[in-house]
Amino acid sequence: MILKSLLITTLLISSSFSLELDDLTLKAVVKTSLNNDPWLSGNEYTQKAIESKSIAANTLPDPKISITAASLPVDTFNFNQEAMSQLKIGISQVFPRGDTLEIKSEQLKLKASQFPHQREERKSKVTVKVAKLWLDAYKAQESIALIEKDRFLFEQLVDIAESSYASAIGKTRQQDIIRAQLQLTRIDDRLTKLKQKKEKFLLTLSEWLYKISNEDQIEENILKSFSLVLPNTLPQIKIIDQEALSSNNSKLLLKYFNAHPSIKIIDQKIKETSKGISLAKQKYKPQFGFNVNYGFRENSPTGQKRTDLLSAGISFDLPLFTKNKQDQEVQVAVLQTKSVQSKKLSQLRAMFATFEINKANLKRLRQRETLYKYQLLPQISEQAEASLTSYTNDDGNFVEVVRARIAQLNGKIDALEISVEIQKNIIQLNYLFIKKSEEIINEI
Repeated sequence: MILKSLLITTLLISSSFSLELDDLTLKAVVKTSLNNDPWLSGNEYTQKAIESKSIAANTLPDPKISITAASLPVDTFNFNQEAMSQLKIGISQVFPRGDTLEIKSEQLKLKASQFPHQREERKSKVTVKVAKLWLDAYKAQESIALIEKDRFLFEQLVDIAESSYASAIGKTRQQDIIRAQLQLTRIDDRLTKLKQKKEKFLLTLSEWLYKISNEDQIEENILKSFSLVLPNTLPQIKIIDQEALSSNNSKLLLKYFNAHPSIKIIDQKIKETSKGISLAKQKYKPQFGFNVNYGFRENSPTGQKRTDLLSAGISFDLPLFTKNKQDQEVQVAVLQTKSVQSKKLSQLRAMFATFEINKANLKRLRQRETLYKYQLLPQISEQAEASLTSYTNDDGNFVEVVRARIAQLNGKIDALEISVEIQKNIIQLNYLFIKKSEEIINEI
């Protein structure tokens, strides 16, 4: 019930793009995931809202109009009874301090300029996340295929042991039969666990794969997720810059990292907070305002004409006591800028560390891949054949035959896992090198 509720929440917000079930290559799944991400459109709407706000911020506040009946006699409320009585119409306008409006507008524009980089960073992270999910599902799927392919060998071992035991000619004992049957049961349990993992990864991927037009499709799409079959070929992803990977050129790496969307976001944030310093300094300047009032007066009861009255004036404040207000506000803005600058340094340090970790992992994984391909797997295969031949000639131990077959199967699965981990590390390294998310998945 909880799983269904989670799927309803995630699937209902997906966009109208739908992936055909016969197109489950890594690139196609990543492309679909990006098309189905509502966060991207929401981020674009927010950017447009801030851009509109920046236009509004560079506009003077609305002038104020006042209409006043002044000095009316309370006994008759006649305008012409007293010389002081008048109908006053006034207008006033306030001008913000210094260049406050222009700076606020520029600050909002700088804030809006972060959003395209935020979308690229989001696309990059979704690409990495979905690609790793795809690779995990692929590894589970191909591990299942390897086990199912070799399962009949263990069935044959059971048959051989039973035949040898029944003939009473060979060295087979009853415990050998039990051992062979036990290994077959363990293989079935291993298959069940792998199928469980595969289903988990495919269900997680289904958050991105399907469109939902009504709630009736939710259960149908859950069932589709269980039956998805990925291609049986592992994609070979190209490293964006082999030179950056093979050398220790920190300047070249820094060039890549400074062009990364996550760093671009921080750079724009630094510019935005720097404008905050200029904005805070405007508070040292006075704020001006002006007002104009026009008073209409009626003629006197005797018919004597009374002149209308005009009043005009300006007002401004004097920021004299700045120690506990303006000075502190400038200090706050300066500290906020330094805080963002420290985040950039922290992010760059994390990127260098991630690069070194993945670089070292990739080097060792490639060494292991070579070792498995040219030495370990051939040797394990020879050992398995030799132990079986020795046993069928009544010159070997049944336990060694079973162990050799299990080692052969484990070796194949380990080699598959190494190949998948290599692609994961390349994806993570490409994430560090990109300017655009499309560069991460670039197959050879």
